[in-house]
Amino acid sequence: MDDGVPMRFNGVERDRAVIVLGGGGAFYTSVEETPRQYVSMMFTPEIVDRGWPSAGLHFSIHEISQRAQDRLREVVRQVLLVTSDQVTIAEFATGASIKETLLAAIDNAFAEIVPAKWATRANTTRQFKVFNDARAILAGDVAHPIYSGELARQIGVSVRTLHDAIQRYRGISLHRYLRLRRLWLVRQQLLAGAPSVKACALAYGFWHLSDFSRSYRSQFGEAPSETLAASRRAGVAPADPSGAGHES
Repeated sequence: MDDGVPMRFNGVERDRAVIVLGGGGAFYTSVEETPRQYVSMMFTPEIVDRGWPSAGLHFSIHEISQRAQDRLREVVRQVLLVTSDQVTIAEFATGASIKETLLAAIDNAFAEIVPAKWATRANTTRQFKVFNDARAILAGDVAHPIYSGELARQIGVSVRTLHDAIQRYRGISLHRYLRLRRLWLVRQQLLAGAPSVKACALAYGFWHLSDFSRSYRSQFGEAPSETLAASRRAGVAPADPSGAGHES
């Protein structure tokens, strides 16, 4: 709904609003350096008969004409304005008409797709599958750190291919991505009342403790000892190192 601020969506960074489409469990990935304004519309049942572009493994992304974009934005704003004021059942009976207006604006938007090389790149699926596989593996194993070689082996790609996928969809190197995840895992253990900062840091592969402390403070705005002290003041029991968790 806004322009002028970069946002990385499906591995492509744009500063102009676009329209994206997904369904049937499709995924997407986004990184916002600053907050953006956007509208998500979910149709039940799923829209399948209007000739819109198909979405596969992940959401497809499309650049549309400025005219179609302005029209769709205005329709969305008017719908939000009207529905925020309507409270009676009789007034909400206009829901079918509102939906038809939205569908017409979306039809018009997809009719005015602007061919763009960047959109073709954003809609490819090979690197997205590598990234999504990496995310799933990391989310499923929180008891110990997973390093680049092992992660690449489990996915069945080279470390370079894995690095390229992470760089594209997260905008950071594979090394930094895995390091940030290990920092997050340490934080979860500290918040759960780990026995000690040192033991927790070593368990997740941080052997240079002063460097670990600096990285932790930079990422979370407090020292690891402060996190642990706060959890103990709250009376949290020591964490089970094999406990469940997920990637943030």
